[in-house]
Amino acid sequence: MTTVLLIDDHELIRAGLAGAFARAEGFTVVGQAGTVAGGLEAARTLKPEVVVSDVLLPDGSGFDIVRALRSERKDVGLIVLTMYAGDEQIFTAMDAGASAFVGKDAPSTEVVAAARHAAVSPLSFTCAGLTQAMMRRMTSGAPRLSDRERQILDLLAEGLGVTAIAGKLYVSESTAKTHIAKIYDKLGAANRAQALVAAMKLGLIAAVQPPR
Repeated sequence: MTTVLLIDDHELIRAGLAGAFARAEGFTVVGQAGTVAGGLEAARTLKPEVVVSDVLLPDGSGFDIVRALRSERKDVGLIVLTMYAGDEQIFTAMDAGASAFVGKDAPSTEVVAAARHAAVSPLSFTCAGLTQAMMRRMTSGAPRLSDRERQILDLLAEGLGVTAIAGKLYVSESTAKTHIAKIYDKLGAANRAQALVAAMKLGLIAAVQPPR
């Protein structure tokens, strides 16, 4: 039996996934967690053959789990689930060392199929939209942000405010505000929330954390 660990902060989603694996032949769910910290602890204690993790978790990202576990084990299958399967999320999952990337709108059979792949070929990456994402990256019409603007956009996605961004980058708050205003303008956004949604749709960022 292939052992599976489920990590998602929504109990209903974990229950649904557990049910899907229970109905599939050859799998047994050995543990569940709802946070990055809890997921890593469970993975290190239970040593499952496959870990299925959501991207957005209360204390971090599923990508953090993938990077940590991949650095420790080459034989573990790592599957990333997300509500929004944007291009940047796909590439971030691949670069982190995931075995598969599946959107939450996919049927549960697709998650099980990804788990079968991950158990057999943990170091090869599979994703239904990978080819299209690569083609879009090659012909991207996304707005061009400067290196500094990309850096600030990433910090906004991490939940940092103007004061924290200015302190982290060693610039004045007025300078930080100017860069943020330029980002909003390029993304056609009126505020932070609109800018982050637009950036996710364009594949400029992989995930968004709550404001700090």
